[in-house]
Amino acid sequence: MRIILLGPTAAGKTELSLQLAEKLNTSIISADSRQCFKHINIGTAKPSPEELDRTQHYNISLLGLDEEDSAMDFQKRAEQWEKEILQKSEHVIYAGGSTLHLQSLIQPFNEMPESNEENIEELESRIEREGLESLYGMLKEVDPEYAKKMDGMNRQRIIRALDVWMKTGKPFSSFHSNDEIYPDEDTLVFGLKWPRQKLYDRINQRVDQMIEQGLVDEVKSILASGHSKELQSLNTVGYKEIIKYLEGEWTLEKAVEKIKTSTRRYAKRQITWFKRWEFIEWLDAEELSVDEMKERIVLKVAQG
Repeated sequence: MRIILLGPTAAGKTELSLQLAEKLNTSIISADSRQCFKHINIGTAKPSPEELDRTQHYNISLLGLDEEDSAMDFQKRAEQWEKEILQKSEHVIYAGGSTLHLQSLIQPFNEMPESNEENIEELESRIEREGLESLYGMLKEVDPEYAKKMDGMNRQRIIRALDVWMKTGKPFSSFHSNDEIYPDEDTLVFGLKWPRQKLYDRINQRVDQMIEQGLVDEVKSILASGHSKELQSLNTVGYKEIIKYLEGEWTLEKAVEKIKTSTRRYAKRQITWFKRWEFIEWLDAEELSVDEMKERIVLKVAQG
């Protein structure tokens, strides 16, 4: 049985997934687009060393900061990991909130064309000249379906979608299955929900905790080791704001407030995306304890 545990950022997925994995004697695959990178730990809310010791995790600290990654890459890795886990356990748990990663589990993407370096260089140069908004406008013209579905104005995804269009003449969205999205009979999907203001309060509190845990020093260390601030992995909420602080563009107070605002907006986009998936069985995280949510999932799994 495949168990997918999703929800907006700061909803409490990590602890619930850990308790569930311990109860079902299985492993966790992170469905997060940034936890797969090494060194960016605090700002991605990566499980702590103590949490990682509680059960085996996959897709955590796997890639170097300078490596590229995509939902398609994740899909291919996850297929192999799932086979490995299910040889030892009856179940596998996915936990995360990255929408395209989660969609790849429910509705696998069709094989994508290889990227074209000349196209990518041309698109990157255009961003430098005209800004990312120019490419986003172009994407809305050539592939309005993908532009509408895309989780925010994501530089890497815009470039990839336009690269595919330039290479094939076909919109990026045409390489995704057009079948109705619905999990198979061996997949259960659970979501954590909070009243919006409560979720926003949790987000604000977590951002403050990240600063206390040393997010600024983490970013300093990454830049001091020679990594470019332009890397895909660092184009991440929490990191790009702290970089602006370190460069003197913003005060720390302003950077922290910007992180909170951007994270709340990201959570809103996640919730909007998940609302389209009617098959999600929602768990009220305000009303239910972690143990109660765990037991509800275990009962549902037992019922098949």
